[in-house]
Amino acid sequence: MKKSLIYTKTGDKGKTSLVGGTRVPKTHIRLESYGTVDELNSFTGWLICAMEDEETRRFLSFVQHKLFTVGSYLATETEALAPKAASIISEDDISRIEHEIDALDSSLPKLTRFILPGGNEAASRAHICRSVCRRAERRIYHVSQEYPVDQNITTFVNRLSDYFFVLARKESNKSGKEVFWEQGNI
Repeated sequence: MKKSLIYTKTGDKGKTSLVGGTRVPKTHIRLESYGTVDELNSFTGWLICAMEDEETRRFLSFVQHKLFTVGSYLATETEALAPKAASIISEDDISRIEHEIDALDSSLPKLTRFILPGGNEAASRAHICRSVCRRAERRIYHVSQEYPVDQNITTFVNRLSDYFFVLARKESNKSGKEVFWEQGNI
């Protein structure tokens, strides 16, 4: 069996292909959106490495697979081509995240002040995921101004940033090191 090439040389002049075949510049808003989702997926993998709880690790693995789904969707010329089943985010996927958010949030103290990113290693990684997720969401909305984007994609990414926030709080509270904004009183 012949080994596949890692490099194809088709992108050497600053263009790449979308799912559907159209060649676009590597600065295209679709690439910026799914590239940011890929970045989030990488940070999620890094977050998994800091998680001690196996249930959380499994859920974050689910998130990684769904982020790949989101990236696949964003790489598809949705204006001309129906996304394949593997590129669809379902309402069940969104409900699964909402369930996790509710479960985590119910175990946390009431939030009365703004949180600063930090507290411990795992919480800091979750905050990085949250902020990259918010950037991915903004990039996806930018795509949606010019091309069709399924509502479940934007809803999923929005809920995911909320999940990373409550996960960061959970991890900070485990060590009693939640960091609050002191409004200049330092």
